[in-house]
Amino acid sequence: MTGHAVGTAQPGAVASRSLRGPLAYAISCFLIWGIAYGLLDVLNKHFQEALGVGKAQSTFLQIAYFGAYLTLSIPAGMLLRRAGYKAGILTGLCLTAFGAFLFIPSASAASFPLFVGSMFVLASGLCVLETSADTYVNVLGDPAGAARRLNLAQSFNALGVFFGPLIGGSLFFGRKSAADAEISVQFTYAVIGVAVLLFAFAIYRARLPEIAEPEHASVGGPETLARRHFILGVVTQFLYVGAQVGVGALFINLAVETWPGMTSRQGAFLLSVGLFGYLVGRFFTTALLARFSPRRILTIYGLANTLLCLIVLTGVQKVSTIAAIAIFFFMSAMFATIFSLGVADMGPNTKRGASLMVMAIGGGVLVPYPMGLLAERFGTPTAFVIPAMCFALVAFYGWKGAEIHDRAPAK
Repeated sequence: MTGHAVGTAQPGAVASRSLRGPLAYAISCFLIWGIAYGLLDVLNKHFQEALGVGKAQSTFLQIAYFGAYLTLSIPAGMLLRRAGYKAGILTGLCLTAFGAFLFIPSASAASFPLFVGSMFVLASGLCVLETSADTYVNVLGDPAGAARRLNLAQSFNALGVFFGPLIGGSLFFGRKSAADAEISVQFTYAVIGVAVLLFAFAIYRARLPEIAEPEHASVGGPETLARRHFILGVVTQFLYVGAQVGVGALFINLAVETWPGMTSRQGAFLLSVGLFGYLVGRFFTTALLARFSPRRILTIYGLANTLLCLIVLTGVQKVSTIAAIAIFFFMSAMFATIFSLGVADMGPNTKRGASLMVMAIGGGVLVPYPMGLLAERFGTPTAFVIPAMCFALVAFYGWKGAEIHDRAPAK
């Protein structure tokens, strides 16, 4: 399955050779799931209108997407440890393509439950892909540069997320008939499926070095996973992802409610403006990490988003929408930074820890539905009280939670 496989190498040995090729392939994976995720929030609003589902019910798409991460991250980590990074990436790509093709019969049936099931399959592939690629980028080079390297890779993920709403806004809204919208969904996901399969073939032909995590100064057994900075990192990641998903899922609703004359299609394009800030934030933060510590940046960004969510809560026309747009900029570096801080100093348990950190993406299951209920009862701005609390925890993790107190002595 791994094609032209090479032997397992220690990070120091690989560092002496060019890593541009392997990094380029790994970073390309980030672009793929960025596009898939960018389409998710547009589909949320599209199905509210096309299939008549409510705000809370429409978040079942997010629940399916992130439920896949919650249930499959540990099996993905097991696959990664047994078969290696290349096999994990290939498995993720093939499963993602299969899920994309399932959208074709789901659109023909115009069935929301079938769409939810298709989303779960697609996200299952993305879960395996992300577990593999996140960890691969994290270990492919000098450990001291892991946070910066992962933020760079996530910048290309943000590029895909940016294009998602532009594609969805152009194709899914403003159609003359439901049949036209159905064809647009089928065409979009058919193209995604074919493109992902072609990329999987390129990966199969590529030479990707396997990286063996060295014996470490830390305890190497399963007890390493009980370390304080790692546990707090998983919890923080869980709640952060929930906040990110909730903000994106209800953004178009917020824009329509708080910006007079705003249509859903215009709201989708405005979401792309926010995601462009997310994209810029990724590259900007990558540069900042050359001068400032990841913990300091995470603390400041967490505090900024807590304040912005409180501004959204006021429900002031246009101001709340603009504040919500700004939230995306400060979310840009959170996932990658929390990931790197959480798996720091994990030694031989890096892959196992990374699979749990990716499982924390399942936080997207927890937050959107209660936000949808609050939005239905009290208006969408009120729902932002939940992400405000989540971002406050992110700030705390950067300030205190990511400290490594329990470093074990070398054996």
